Amino acid sequence: MAQNGFEPHIVAFLCNWCTYAAADAAGISRMQQPLNVDVIRVMCSGRIDPSFVLMAFLEGADGVIVSGCHPPGDCHYGEGNYKTFRRMPLLERLLQDYGIEKERFHWGWISAAEAPKWAQLTKEFTSRIKELGPLEWKGYLKEMESEEA
Repeated sequence: MAQNGFEPHIVAFLCNWCTYAAADAAGISRMQQPLNVDVIRVMCSGRIDPSFVLMAFLEGADGVIVSGCHPPGDCHYGEGNYKTFRRMPLLERLLQDYGIEKERFHWGWISAAEAPKWAQLTKEFTSRIKELGPLEWKGYLKEMESEEA
C-alpha cells in the first residue's frame, strides 16, 4: 500500500488473442503483479472506442491501459491494431485537453508469449499512478462547467 494509503484503480482493455493471453499466462505462472488492475477482455484492440477510455476515467479509474497484438499486421483480425495505432495518439491528446496527465494512460503491444512483459508493465504502471496520486478529474469537470456558465 502507498504511504498515504492510496491504492490506484486501474482499468486495462486487453486484446483477447494476445495481451489477455499474456495476462492469463502471468497469472497461471504466479508471476508477481499488483491486484489493482481490472481487466476487460475485448476481442481486438481495434474495437476499443476512445469513449471506453474516457468512461473508465469518468467512472473512477486512476489509470487506463490499452494493449493488443504487435503491429503491423499481427492482428488476428488483419487490421485491428492499425486502428489502435491511429486512434491512441489522438486519444492521448484528448485526455490532456480534459486535464488527465499523459502518464495515466498507457497503450502498446504485448503478445501472448510475453507474460513477463505484462507483469512488469502492471508493476511499473501501478507505481507511476501511485506517485501521481488519485485522479481529481471530476473536480476538473465541475470547474469547466462553472466556467461555461
